[in-house]
Amino acid sequence: MGEPVAAYDEEVLGKAYDARLMARLLRYLRPYAWPVAGAVTLLMLASGLAVVGPYLTKIALDEAIPAGDGRQLLQLALVYAATLALILVFQYAQALVTTWLGQRVMYDLRTQLFRKLQQLDLRFYDRNPVGRLMTRITSDVETLNELFSSGIVTVFGDLFILFFIVAAMLHMDAELALVTFSVLPFLVWSAFVFRSRIRSAYREIRVRLARMNAFLQERFTGMRIVQLFNREEADHRHFKRLNNDYLAAHLRSITYYALFFPVVQLFTAVALALIVWYGGGAVVQGAVTLGVLAAFLDYARRFFRPIQDLSDKYNLLQGAMASSERVFRILDREPAIRDVPQPVAFPQDAPGEIRFDGVWFSYDEEPNWVVQDLSFTVAPGEKLAIVGHTGAGKTTIINLLMRFYEPQRGEIFVDGVPVNRARTSDLRGRIGLVLQDVFLFSQSVEYNVRLGSQANGGGAVDNALQAVGATSFVERLPGGVAQALAERGGNLSVGERQLLSFARALAFDPDILVLDEATSSVDSEIEARIEEATDRLTEGRTCLVVAHRLSTIRGADRILVMHKGRIAEEGAHRDLLEAGGLYRKLHELQFSPA
Repeated sequence: MGEPVAAYDEEVLGKAYDARLMARLLRYLRPYAWPVAGAVTLLMLASGLAVVGPYLTKIALDEAIPAGDGRQLLQLALVYAATLALILVFQYAQALVTTWLGQRVMYDLRTQLFRKLQQLDLRFYDRNPVGRLMTRITSDVETLNELFSSGIVTVFGDLFILFFIVAAMLHMDAELALVTFSVLPFLVWSAFVFRSRIRSAYREIRVRLARMNAFLQERFTGMRIVQLFNREEADHRHFKRLNNDYLAAHLRSITYYALFFPVVQLFTAVALALIVWYGGGAVVQGAVTLGVLAAFLDYARRFFRPIQDLSDKYNLLQGAMASSERVFRILDREPAIRDVPQPVAFPQDAPGEIRFDGVWFSYDEEPNWVVQDLSFTVAPGEKLAIVGHTGAGKTTIINLLMRFYEPQRGEIFVDGVPVNRARTSDLRGRIGLVLQDVFLFSQSVEYNVRLGSQANGGGAVDNALQAVGATSFVERLPGGVAQALAERGGNLSVGERQLLSFARALAFDPDILVLDEATSSVDSEIEARIEEATDRLTEGRTCLVVAHRLSTIRGADRILVMHKGRIAEEGAHRDLLEAGGLYRKLHELQFSPA
C-alpha cells in the first residue's frame, strides 16, 4: 500500500531562509517593541561581559602576578565574579523576556489562524484534511514559537559574542588573531556541506512524519472497519514500514550532526595549536606577553562555540521557514463566501419565502453539474419535500440555500433578497438546519442545544427539549441538562442525538426549517416522536425536507422529485403516485414486497 505523493506535496521545503517570510514574521513583534528592545539590550550586555573574563586573565598574568600584587589579584577575582553574576542575571532576565515574547507571538498567530479558519468556506475544508489543519494551528505555530523564543535570540547572542571576541582579539594582537582565523575557510566549507546534507535529511523527516500521521489518523478514525475486516496485522506491518522510514531519516540527520560537531572540535583544536605554536614563539621572542597568549587560547575556545551553535540553529530556521509558509498560505487565502460591502437587510416580519431561479452548480472547477437550471419556489409556511436517487442533488440544494457554496449560475432568493447580497449571519440566523449526521460537542446538553448563545436562556432550552420529546431521556442523565456529553455525543443513542439536534433548531426559533434526511438513521419509535415534534416545529414556518424514506414526507404540501440535478416531477404525494412516474418507482422500491 503506497501513499499518493500529492498528499505530501506541501511538505516539500522551500528556501532555508526567505527574507520575505522573515520580514512578515518579525511584524508580529511590532506590538511588543519595548520588550524586544529590552531583550536585545540584555543580549548585548551579556555578550559584552562574556569577553571580560579572558581579558582579566591577561591582566593578571601580565601585571598582577609578575608584580606580586595580591591586592590587584583580589580585585581582578572580584571583578570576574561580579561579571559572572551579572551575566547570570542578564541571561535569566533575557530568557524570561524572550520566552514571554515567543508565547505572546504564538498566542496572536494562533488566534489569527483560528479566526481565519472560521471564515473559510466549506470548499476549503473539502480539500484539506482535519489532521493537516490541526498540524498548522498546533505544531507549525509551536515551531515558530521556538524560533522567536530561542532561535532568533540565540542567533543574535552568538553574533554579538563573535563580534566582541573578534574585536578583543584584534585589539590585543591583530597578527595572532589572523593566525587564529586562518581555519575559518575550512570551517565555513564544512558548514556548507553539513547544511546541504541536513537540509535533505530534514525534508525526508517531514515527509515521512506526514505519511505516518496521515496513516495513524485514518486507522484510528476507521478502527471499526480495521477490526471488522481483520486488518490489524496488515496495518501493523504497514505502520512498521512507515515508522522504520521515519527512524531511518532521523538516524541520517543524527549521523550528519555526529560528524559535523567533531569536525568543529577538530578545527578548534587546530586553531588552539596554531595559537600555541605561533603565539608561543612570539612569547619566546618577547613580541607577545604570556597573558595575551592565555587570553587568545580562552577566546579561541569561546569563538568556535557560537559558530557550532549557529550551524545547529539552521535546522530550526529551516523548519520555521517551512512552517511560516504553510501558516501564511492559510492566512492569505480569501474565503470564497464573503459578505458584500453593503449587505441588504431582510424585511421585518419576513414570512420565509424561498426561490431558486435558474441555478447551476458544480463542486469541481471543471463543470460537472450537480444541479442544472434549477427553478422552484417555496411559499411562506409551505412544507416542501425533495426526494430522488442518491446523487440527484438533494443535499446540494440545502448547501446552496445556506450559502455554504456559491452557484456558478442563477440566483437564490429568501424573501425577495438574493442570498449573496444578504449578510451571511443574518441568512443563517433565519434558518434552522437539522442534518442526518448530527454533530454534538463534548460539552453539556444545554450547551449543545443553545451553542453558548446568550439569547437562548435556560427556559428556551427546557421548552425546546420538551417540544421535541427529549425531556424524558435528558432527565435520566446523571447531570440532566448540565451533563457533559462524550465526543460527538458518543454516550447517547442515534435517536437521542437526533432529538437534541431538533431541540437545537427549535431553540433558535428559525423562520425556515430545513431537514436533511433527519430521520433516516432512527428507529420507528424515535421517528414517530420526531414526526410529532416536526409537526409542531413546522407550524407557521416554511419547511424544506430532504428525505430518503418516503413515509416521512407523505404529509408534505408539495414534493419535488430530483433526477440528475433537475426537477423530474412535482406535486402532492397522491398525485405523483397516480402519475406513475419516477416517484411511483421510488415508492415501489421502498414499499413493494420483495
